[in-house]
Amino acid sequence: MASFVPTDADTLEDQRLYTQARLTEVACLDCLARVGVKKNSEHHTSVQWNAEARAHCPDLARRSGGRDVHPACPRMLASIEAAARDGQIPIGAEDGY
Repeated sequence: MASFVPTDADTLEDQRLYTQARLTEVACLDCLARVGVKKNSEHHTSVQWNAEARAHCPDLARRSGGRDVHPACPRMLASIEAAARDGQIPIGAEDGY
């Protein structure tokens, strides 16, 4: 359970920008699960999984445990790397996001 739930409009907007701004949708080349991806640099990649993508990914479906944080699916990582190489994902932060 979260120890702090923001209610201030400015804080909520900052939270939305940090977690959702500039996300590019990428589909896994294997299972077609779709995630949101942001690359602030060549070495920094944020991946936002939603419930539908987690349920669709056979690699994540095989894992047990109640944690919301999982090691990345190797096929999804390869798909993200391919999309970045092909120029489908912009690289670099804008306005801090």
